[in-house]
Amino acid sequence: MQSDTIHLIGVYLKTTAKAWFQYRVDAVMRSLAVFLREATGVVVIYLTLMKFQSLNGWNVYEMLFLCSLLFLTYGILIIFFTGLRDFGNTVRKGEFDRYLLRPRGLLFQIIFVNADWFAAVGHGGLGISLFLITADKVGVVWNVGTILYYLFAVLGGVLIQGAIFLLLAALNFYLLETDSLKELLYYDMKKFAAYPISIYSKVIQICMIYVVPFAFVNYFPAQFFLRKQDGAVYPFACLYLTPVVGGGMYLLAYLFWRYSIRYYKSSGN
Repeated sequence: MQSDTIHLIGVYLKTTAKAWFQYRVDAVMRSLAVFLREATGVVVIYLTLMKFQSLNGWNVYEMLFLCSLLFLTYGILIIFFTGLRDFGNTVRKGEFDRYLLRPRGLLFQIIFVNADWFAAVGHGGLGISLFLITADKVGVVWNVGTILYYLFAVLGGVLIQGAIFLLLAALNFYLLETDSLKELLYYDMKKFAAYPISIYSKVIQICMIYVVPFAFVNYFPAQFFLRKQDGAVYPFACLYLTPVVGGGMYLLAYLFWRYSIRYYKSSGN
């Protein structure tokens, strides 16, 4: 990557951060609101496990460790993929035409021109908080190997979710409106991922492993560290495939994006 490109990325991120946090009190309150909104689901899990002790063999700290990966990866994801998350509005309002006239790559512009910093701080802050609370309570031995695995697992989880957003963004060239698909394929499946996939029916498990592979975002990485008994029914290799699945999915989504751009028709303004 050329030095000017790296510099431009830094400028984009700095500019978007300044824009989102120009009113600091409001920004802090909005970020806190996101944090508290997402934390309500964590509180439900905590209270449930305080009553029933475990869920299919997972205790409260192990469940919160599972959730921490989900929140942390989304917090990182939304810094770079807000433009793809909201790409439907960009196409419908005709704003995509502006990107076509600029000298930089289309996907580069969409990824770096905006970032939902409130969601990033809220989700990412919750993910980091849950990790700090549970990291020393789930029996994980942290060393160079486990730290490197964790970093690559987080990267793979971000790429998996980014690939889903990129795929849905490319579908906007054909369908114009993909909000319902986004709700079904991303947000609904993400809700399932807050719990061990082993508690669901076989159909849901297959969807979360092979169709919309949220299992590789947090379940299999968590299994690498925790080695819970419910994970024995899945191929052992799944514990190591998160970066591979993430990279492969993103490459396929990118190729589909490049192919689909030719079908773009401006919707005007």
